[in-house]
Amino acid sequence: MESTDHPPHRPPRRVEAVLFDFHGTLAQVEDPVRWVVEAAAACGRELERAKATILADRLVTAGRAGGPVPHRVPPHLAEHWADRDLYAHSHRAAYTGLAATVTTDVDGLPDALYERLLTTAGWLPYADAEPTLRTLHDAGIKVAVVSNIGFDIRPLFATWGLEALVDAYALSYEVGRTKPDPAIFVRACGMLGADPERTLMVGDSPADAGAVRAGLAALVLPAAEPGRPNGLTAALALAGCPA
Repeated sequence: MESTDHPPHRPPRRVEAVLFDFHGTLAQVEDPVRWVVEAAAACGRELERAKATILADRLVTAGRAGGPVPHRVPPHLAEHWADRDLYAHSHRAAYTGLAATVTTDVDGLPDALYERLLTTAGWLPYADAEPTLRTLHDAGIKVAVVSNIGFDIRPLFATWGLEALVDAYALSYEVGRTKPDPAIFVRACGMLGADPERTLMVGDSPADAGAVRAGLAALVLPAAEPGRPNGLTAALALAGCPA
């Protein structure tokens, strides 16, 4: 007699919604040297490239929003650092405070550096972000951006002309949960009216892969250099859309 122990074949589930991480997935922060040069210019100072390069290295090491996690956070900033993705004031205080630990002769530089983060000048969308979002939109697949962040990124999408291609934003400082907490992914699905089991999460970190605990499928892509394609067409293939 033929064995029936193996499970029956199930057709692949149809994707009805895609969630995207923001930083490292749809967009990347600007080059560190340009970040420092332009912020200094906003403070009325012109920096030579050599000096700006040294300063940028020190500031990135101290802790830059969108950069590597600092090796050490000063005790007086510990609470703000822990809460940086839950409260806007803590996000600003953490990153301006870290920048202030680097000695410079540019008055107001920590705040100017942070202000760059809040504008499109401080970011570069990946080359395949717009065509990927547009293909999903045209296919009738809902899209949400799910980000651990302490400020509103909607104005960035509006300036980039991507506003109509995103249906919802689940931002940690608004939702009160941070990835990989399953609650933020469930909240995003609820915003879209989507079944988690028919939703794909696309990101660049283990925190994004935490979506599987909420019943979603997950695609984790290594972050590319600013302005380049980031492999987002892989999400289209998983969603059943032509690249």
